[in-house]
Amino acid sequence: MTTADPTPALAPAITGLPADDTWWRTAVIYQVYPRSFADADGDGTGDLPGITAHLDHLADLGVDALWLSPFYPSPQRDGGYDVADYRAVDPRYGTLADFDALLARAHELGIRVIVDLVPNHCSDQHPAFRAALTAAPGSDERALFHFRDGRGPDGSLPPNDWTSMFEGPAWTRITEADGSPGQWYLHLFDPGQPDWNWDNAAVREDFQETLRFWLDRGTDGFRVDVCDALVKAPGLPDWPRPTHGVIEPVDGVMPPMWDQEGIHEIFRTWRRLLDTYDGRRILCAEAWLPPERAARIIRADEMHQAFNFRFLETPWQADALRDVIDASLAANDAVGAPTTWVLSNHDVMRHASRFGYEGPVELEHGVGADDPQPDRPLGLRRARAATALMLALPGSAYLYQGEELGLPEATALPDAARQDPVWERSGHRIRGRDGCRVPLPWTAEGPAFGFGDNPDTWLPQPADYGSYAVSAQRDRPGSTLRLYRGLLELRRRHRLGAGDLRWTASPDQVLRFANGPVEVMANFGTEPVALPAGTRLLASSAPVTDRVPPDTTVWFTTESRQA
Repeated sequence: MTTADPTPALAPAITGLPADDTWWRTAVIYQVYPRSFADADGDGTGDLPGITAHLDHLADLGVDALWLSPFYPSPQRDGGYDVADYRAVDPRYGTLADFDALLARAHELGIRVIVDLVPNHCSDQHPAFRAALTAAPGSDERALFHFRDGRGPDGSLPPNDWTSMFEGPAWTRITEADGSPGQWYLHLFDPGQPDWNWDNAAVREDFQETLRFWLDRGTDGFRVDVCDALVKAPGLPDWPRPTHGVIEPVDGVMPPMWDQEGIHEIFRTWRRLLDTYDGRRILCAEAWLPPERAARIIRADEMHQAFNFRFLETPWQADALRDVIDASLAANDAVGAPTTWVLSNHDVMRHASRFGYEGPVELEHGVGADDPQPDRPLGLRRARAATALMLALPGSAYLYQGEELGLPEATALPDAARQDPVWERSGHRIRGRDGCRVPLPWTAEGPAFGFGDNPDTWLPQPADYGSYAVSAQRDRPGSTLRLYRGLLELRRRHRLGAGDLRWTASPDQVLRFANGPVEVMANFGTEPVALPAGTRLLASSAPVTDRVPPDTTVWFTTESRQA
């Protein structure tokens, strides 16, 4: 048996939103980073009309929804996650009318639209924070944020020892209106991103209005950024320990800035609001927590689903992946929620590159031209195999723009072009996340490989991006784009998102399981392994004979299942 391109015949795209209140339990959701998807006006930056013009690509791919990263007015200190106005569109991305047109076209194609909610922090250019800077200590304006007096006899030391997720202290001291050294404000991320004080009822009420604003326009839900940081422990106690990556309790205690009990009432309030709207509108939690902690956020009266970052962090190892799959399903089944699966996003090294390294990888640190480089062929081979494994699992899956093209991390960006704030805050020690945010290639040729008419894109594209372009892969047998389209078609046809996983005995370094009529085998070892007798191959991440090569995943049925 051989296969060069195991892509099945593709069904026509769905037209119009299906009436399905449970769509989110099995959905494949595609993340769009607006700045880097498509540029319609030729300014070198992606925009909403550019996204609308390429929605047919998502329909052909076969996704159920798209998640839009922030498109709100922003100084772009952190790629749009520093929001200056939560109920408007940044002019560089378009207008509210452009958003409405995008939403209408997506719904016409059967694609739901989820927008980013950024409730932990805003931009330091937000009117409320500008007002707080000129107000007096103890004022209502400052009470919207975490302003504190400093420690030490002259208040010159930060109020506690917390560190920023972007390196350096989590506090910045201001100069008061009279020119004197003043209070400090909390920012778990960049100084341009002051944290809201969610103990303040006015903050809660204002975000309720923001939710209503987008829901009333027809938005299908929200991906909630840094949702587990909204409530801080009373008194903001010191925490002299690292808090990066998936955050675990220490001696049974969570860090005082993460996963505090008060977050759950906020989520319940939001859920009650969403449930008043027709159709199922959803909340997805971005919380870097282990499965058993994340599951508490998606109980029946809170959010609908949470990103599975433990799965994303797991290396390409059979035993490790089986353990995290089992732990994730058990934790989420216990609260009646679907499990999500994700391999890449705008914050981590693309999985086509990180799987090209042996050993642990710093997901958010980035790679420069003088760093050790990934093995590109190995990384892509494993990335395809990992995606084939992921898309066969029951639950919901998230894809990041460009992964369907097999895009690698841009590992040779000029340091002068870097815009991630961690690059400067780390003293040029951490290159950051720009490498996974480079504008997409749509055509094999052209000034910006079809991204737009302007060759001067906001981040420079690698010279070889044309070989990964949509146009170069659409009709090429064995391409990564055709693999994704085929896997998503099979996933829909066999209802794998609504299925059940049943492990099957397999050799060492091999995972094998069944989901409905489909069986899956992933070979993590260094030698080929035999397919079972009577196999009918449905799809494979790499060409196979009657044996599955290393770093390859296959979908198949056997005679017993066909019967």
